[in-house]
Amino acid sequence: MSVYIIYFLIIVLANTVGAISGMGGGVIIKPVMDAFAFHPLAAITFYSCVAVFTMSIASTYKQLKNGFKIEWPKAIAISIGSVFGGVLGNKLFTSLLTYFGDQKQVQLLQIVLTVLSLILVLVYTLKSTRTYKLTHLVAYFAIGLFLGGFSTLLGIGGGPINVSLLIFCFSLTMKEATIYSIVTIFFSQLAKLVEIGTTTGYSIFDLSLLVAIIPAAIIGGYLGGYFSGKVSEEKVSKIFIAVVVLVIVINVVNGVMLIV
Repeated sequence: MSVYIIYFLIIVLANTVGAISGMGGGVIIKPVMDAFAFHPLAAITFYSCVAVFTMSIASTYKQLKNGFKIEWPKAIAISIGSVFGGVLGNKLFTSLLTYFGDQKQVQLLQIVLTVLSLILVLVYTLKSTRTYKLTHLVAYFAIGLFLGGFSTLLGIGGGPINVSLLIFCFSLTMKEATIYSIVTIFFSQLAKLVEIGTTTGYSIFDLSLLVAIIPAAIIGGYLGGYFSGKVSEEKVSKIFIAVVVLVIVINVVNGVMLIV
């Protein structure tokens, strides 16, 4: 099967689920692409970034069409933080590639950090109901900075880390957190794409694959936004937990394959 078709199917399915749950798709796309190993780590991270960025546009548009009201001062504060975080996260990623000189070591580090963060997310989602209700815009900026940097470093776009931290810090509902998570993803990935364009440039990647990646991301984002408007809060939570478990398993398998 052509790599174009495989990437297309991965992104449509991942972004549909990612847009419904607020995970953004990258948390699924990145480890699955790693498993197929068609491209080096930097290229996979770039393709995942493009897919998640495109999804965030389509999903946000559909959510607004569904009638969701975004509190723009909060969204802007978290978005500005995400931009700075995205730039810092990408600089750290490229620095690690240079420092280790071996993409496998960086990939293993990404896997370890992703699995640990997902386990914390899973424990919090299943066991804890404790939340804070921070309201100051500086708090939104700070959380955006952290989420943008961490998710860009891991190449996952945002993921369940966004949703859980937004719920914990701001007492948002699951659906509210998914929307602000997608907004965070949009700006952090935009920052990363700009950073790549102004440093290494895009010509180092096989850009022909974007003819499959971008349409797939749009379809997945639109479908996710559509179904999100029809799925109950309880079902969104169940989807969220199921995907977290699935992604932990995929990452553990990838990590084992790297080591052996």
